[in-house]
Amino acid sequence: MPSLTLKGFLTSTVAVVLIACAQAGELPTPLQDDDYLHDGAPDPAVVDLGRMLFFDPILSGNRNISCGTCHDPGRGTGDELALSIGEGGEGFGADRRAGSGGVTGRVPRNAQPLYNIGARAYESLFHDGRLEPDPARVFQSGFWSPAREHLPEGLDSPLAAQAMFPVLSPVEMAGQKGENPVATAVAEDRPQDAWKFLARRLSGIKEYRDMFEAAFGSGTISFVQVANALAAFQTVAFRSNGSPFEQSLRDGSFSRLGNDAWSGLDLFYGRAGCSGCHSGPLLTDHRFHAIAMPQTGPGKGHGADTSYWRASGFMDRLEDEGRFRVTFDEGDLFAFRTPSLLNVALTGPWGHSGAYDTLEAVVRHHISPRKSLHSYGAARLPELGEVIEQTGAGSKLIFRFMNPARREAFDRRDSWVQSSAELRNRIAGANVLEAVDLTDREIDQLLAFLDTLTDPDFRDRRDLVPARVPSGLMPQPPPLQAQ
Repeated sequence: MPSLTLKGFLTSTVAVVLIACAQAGELPTPLQDDDYLHDGAPDPAVVDLGRMLFFDPILSGNRNISCGTCHDPGRGTGDELALSIGEGGEGFGADRRAGSGGVTGRVPRNAQPLYNIGARAYESLFHDGRLEPDPARVFQSGFWSPAREHLPEGLDSPLAAQAMFPVLSPVEMAGQKGENPVATAVAEDRPQDAWKFLARRLSGIKEYRDMFEAAFGSGTISFVQVANALAAFQTVAFRSNGSPFEQSLRDGSFSRLGNDAWSGLDLFYGRAGCSGCHSGPLLTDHRFHAIAMPQTGPGKGHGADTSYWRASGFMDRLEDEGRFRVTFDEGDLFAFRTPSLLNVALTGPWGHSGAYDTLEAVVRHHISPRKSLHSYGAARLPELGEVIEQTGAGSKLIFRFMNPARREAFDRRDSWVQSSAELRNRIAGANVLEAVDLTDREIDQLLAFLDTLTDPDFRDRRDLVPARVPSGLMPQPPPLQAQ
């Protein structure tokens, strides 16, 4: 038998890998138009409206932040921060800090990437899936959501329903009670009024009235229409199917993948076990798993632990128990959604709390979760800037800058959970991901495969930011200089 050249040997190895993966049903089928909302082609007038709304700060209570501030198409549809600085912040990306008026804190979870978010397979949204379809229609909206019975009818999709909520978050877009009518309605648990206030703002701008008329054939603006338009825009703008891996699946020619990437593919669908959760066309099973991811930042106020309260005087609980707080099933403690891996190299920091700032670090976490959790160390978060806190004078509610003594205690929340052996052990005890023994060389090969999931057309999509928005406010993030 003649000896194989190196090229011939690699070709035969590749064929074996491909055949094995195909026989196991593990290689995904490329996404098609009908895999997306509106079969991938929403009404262009609705998309154009959604684009303006996505980058217009008018949807925030204080008119100072847009959806695009934290989901910047020039920054992997994120903001380069482990935890976003929302309402009250200034600047963009890793340079964003509290503005001169201060902020009340960090957004407690990492800004999720938006690539292919318009795929029909996304039936539940947020890191914990707290918004999902309600087939029994217990609520008129047809969705389970934090707004429960207040969520209105007429939302086209889970993605549209999700768009109803960032504007209700004081730390994200709404602001603080007393600052504006939207924030006050939110603080008083009147979400339907907050949505009406925002719709009324838009109604006062002729250009928006004309755009809503063109998009929906109605001169009456509702926030449901806003949400449907935002979903339509995201479906088109962030559809990404041009990575070398996806092109290879589409045309059956895998020659564009390098040798290390091939070895990484073999590991991904084989011994490393990645495809057990990162499966299907979007490389996610759309399920929720506890993988001992470190918690950075203040969490969502879950758990019964009061140690921070006792030590600092701030009446806060700091854990983030993930999916458990949706289902109250003990098996969902510290479980979070499996993220899609398409364009994963562009979407750092990684993890529901942005714990890892390199792709290699998060891959190494996956092969040894408990060890990685316990060796993680302190939270790696940038300086927040000026912090304000709520207080009062007589019957008047006011916000003032936190004094230095209290500020020191406040800042300890960023690393409190991770620095506590007891709280770390709760996270570790829920872990379901078994350790895998991989060499440094094999980790490099996995990273080479993950790099083939990057669509080169999406390395920087700042061209999506309009030169202007109908409100007359500055689009956020700023448009390209060329515009």
